[in-house]
Amino acid sequence: MASLRTATVRATAAAAASAVAVGGLLTAQALEARRRIGRRSTTAPYADGRYGSGPGTSIRLAVLGDSGAAGLGADSPRDTIGAILATALSEVSGRTVTLSNHAVIGAQTKDLDEQIDRAMWTRPNVAVIMVGANDITHLIPRQLSARRLQSAITRLRDAGTEVVMATCPDLGTVKPVPEPLRSIMHRRSRLLAEAQARATIAAGGRPVELGARLGPEFDSHPDVMFAEDNFHPSTDGYSAAAQALLPEVIAAWRLGAEGEILPVPVAEEID
Repeated sequence: MASLRTATVRATAAAAASAVAVGGLLTAQALEARRRIGRRSTTAPYADGRYGSGPGTSIRLAVLGDSGAAGLGADSPRDTIGAILATALSEVSGRTVTLSNHAVIGAQTKDLDEQIDRAMWTRPNVAVIMVGANDITHLIPRQLSARRLQSAITRLRDAGTEVVMATCPDLGTVKPVPEPLRSIMHRRSRLLAEAQARATIAAGGRPVELGARLGPEFDSHPDVMFAEDNFHPSTDGYSAAAQALLPEVIAAWRLGAEGEILPVPVAEEID
């Protein structure tokens, strides 16, 4: 019995030492990844405004979330994900689209409520949310993130806004992050994206799993899909993300409260 107890103590001590060593390695790799990515020296382009033209009331599109939603890394305002979606939605609908972007660089899921407070002033017909990457880097438990997301989407749906959710991207495609940390981030990204998708459906929103759809392309073509910081999407990366989201955005608009469509003015004939 004593020998068994001694063996158990030794095994426990070895496991604890191994955990400490792994934790130290991952911390060192995280610091190295931050060094490689460097400090942020740019801001996201300001893209709010009216896109397209057409008769009737404009479609109100709101974008919420983190730096990806804000468009950090895009070359110009029209290259941000919100502007790309607004332009395409205007072309499909034949209507003007009014874009308001409330995303904040560095935002986590817990920050959505404050963004929704601002978005509600515009009474959006459709809201696009892109959030989750910072929950991963700040080690927020995914079930907590999912509950917060479900609450935020429920709030928007209760206000009559249709919601499209871009789930967590695959952070395992970020090349400056060394192994094995990159593999861990890949797995955590996938698990959070799955939890986000379930939460979105439960709240009445439309999930689009960007990591599963675009991860392989970002992984294979990092020089094209990532911006100069090798962390945020490039203009091409945002274009790919917008194309993945657009079908659901169009479907959400057609389903939602789109407002009264006014007739095209016709000049009266004079005898």
